[in-house]
Amino acid sequence: MDNEREPCPYRIIDDIGTAFAMGLGGGSIFHAVKGARHSPKGERLYGSLQAVKTNARRLGGSFAVWGGLFSTYDCALSSLRKKDDMANSIAAGFMTGYTLALRNGQKTALMHGAMGGVFLAIIEGVMVAAQRLMSPRQVQEMEAQAQAQAQMAQQADASTADGAMEAQAQPANMEPTFVEKMIAGDAPKQAPKEARKFVTTWEQSEA
Repeated sequence: MDNEREPCPYRIIDDIGTAFAMGLGGGSIFHAVKGARHSPKGERLYGSLQAVKTNARRLGGSFAVWGGLFSTYDCALSSLRKKDDMANSIAAGFMTGYTLALRNGQKTALMHGAMGGVFLAIIEGVMVAAQRLMSPRQVQEMEAQAQAQAQMAQQADASTADGAMEAQAQPANMEPTFVEKMIAGDAPKQAPKEARKFVTTWEQSEA
């Protein structure tokens, strides 16, 4: 079973909504095409819309009933067996098909139950195979992401170290700027009077 599914009994509500959406969407597409094909020229769009309006909700409701009944049996079996595995899904598929076809007779119900069980067995088998095939890929992707993050961290550390080395490599006897000379009182005599006046005022305020 898929560990990402909702726990019981919330799984029942989730599956009802999912099944209804699938039936409504798939039924809309199917009946839209069917309605357009069986309508005369010039009225195919109208016929398509009418077919969707008439049948899509009904098919969505049928899917919702199937999904809700299946999830109910699945949760009941999980509670009785204290397990949540593939066997529950297969048995729930059999019981769902049997229950829905029971009004047509015992033989028909058994046949539909067997079909439901086989259908769920195929689905579970495909899911297990897909998980086994995807697991190595997921591990490789995780390893690749970890390596990329490590490389980015190394590049960031190298950039920081280079910046620190460049800062340390600057000569200590660099010539002071004109402003620094003005503040120190070593500015040339031809400096603007306003600038020298500003420095003098600043020195007095500091004193």
